[in-house]
Amino acid sequence: MMRFSEAGAGVLVPDGVEVGAALRRVTHLGIGAHQDDLEFMALHGIAACFHAEDKWFGGVTCTNGAGSSRVGAYASFSDEEMQRVRREEQELAARVGRYGFMAQLDHSSAAVKRPGDAALRGDLVQILQGCRPEVVYTHQPADKHETHLGVMVAVIEAIRRLPKEVRPRAVHGCEVWRNLDWMNDSEKTVHDLTGNDVLAGSLNGIFDSQIAGGKRYDLAIMGRRRANATLFDAHATDGADALAFAMDLTPLIEDDALDVVDYAMGFVERFAESVRGALQRRLGR
Repeated sequence: MMRFSEAGAGVLVPDGVEVGAALRRVTHLGIGAHQDDLEFMALHGIAACFHAEDKWFGGVTCTNGAGSSRVGAYASFSDEEMQRVRREEQELAARVGRYGFMAQLDHSSAAVKRPGDAALRGDLVQILQGCRPEVVYTHQPADKHETHLGVMVAVIEAIRRLPKEVRPRAVHGCEVWRNLDWMNDSEKTVHDLTGNDVLAGSLNGIFDSQIAGGKRYDLAIMGRRRANATLFDAHATDGADALAFAMDLTPLIEDDALDVVDYAMGFVERFAESVRGALQRRLGR
């Protein structure tokens, strides 16, 4: 039995399977900061498992949703009421998306952003030991939301505490609060989401508290995926109707000595060099 660090943490298994068995069947694991992050960034894994009998998506939301914006019908909600609403929305998304399990760890954003905080890392180690997924989806290192960065760091640190033989085969850092179209095309991990608009729309629309709160995340995320598909290749007709991009973080769990900052900045520096080189060629330099 897992014992998480926060008293309000819990695990939902939509189909009622025993928790240990539910974790063991998971092949694709999404670890996000906030309620709705998984649906926006890890649809690739959700969709891969949705119709499959031998694949299961597991979800982890790390924070409690207390700092959510609120206007309109939610304007008078207290932090406690907002946390309840957001938890219920995430659980409904897990049911609609046929997740193998949905863990909500109930950490505050302040704690997640605190360097060296071991509580979230310890919770994630327990989950990873229980399910040992093939692929992990989390936030990407160039994300501009500091809570997202805190989760990403905790994910890498947690995986590094596992024996190498049981670590995931791949870790994908996904788009949320900053897209990845700036990366060199050869370095992008491309998630083809063609044909999943209905599933995506069903999941995105569940998070009414955020959409009604003044942010049309549902439209923005779908628009980004469509734009990625059309603008990915300047010389070919569209081969997909929706693409999401990810940064391959797998080297960070293959080499524990690899610095996260240096690794992330390598993508930025190689992009800068590609821009410089293209301009210099046009100028004959």
